[in-house]
Amino acid sequence: MIQLHATLHEPNRKRQSKRVGRGDASGKGKSGGRGTKGQRSRAGGRRGMLRRSFKKTLQKMKKLRGFTSRATRLETISLATLDRVAIEGVQITPKFLAKKGVLAHPEDGVKIVGQGALTKKVTLKGIFASKTAVAAIEAKGGTVTF
Repeated sequence: MIQLHATLHEPNRKRQSKRVGRGDASGKGKSGGRGTKGQRSRAGGRRGMLRRSFKKTLQKMKKLRGFTSRATRLETISLATLDRVAIEGVQITPKFLAKKGVLAHPEDGVKIVGQGALTKKVTLKGIFASKTAVAAIEAKGGTVTF
């Protein structure tokens, strides 16, 4: 017959927590394992102390310097890229460039810069261009309007 004292204990059983603050004979007598005096030794005294180590945490964090503007920037496209995707006789707009896969965000605006060579006559509408790019486009008989 199995008796209560003869049963094996469960190996993964959690140990019961010590009953603190129950008199001197409890093994954690008088101050109940809380040390002496101070806010943290009192009942309910730990409340609001979660931020106790926040200063140390804050000091360990990387300090990000400078400023990041939320304003959108114009996407730049070189004359060489424009020459690659442009079709003569077709008006080139930001939406056209987005369809060709050159622009990610056509609504932010586009600027053509004068890097590379242009071999086609192109008509740009709603697109900014640098002075060198405008000179190159007009030299081939194209136009730039915004």
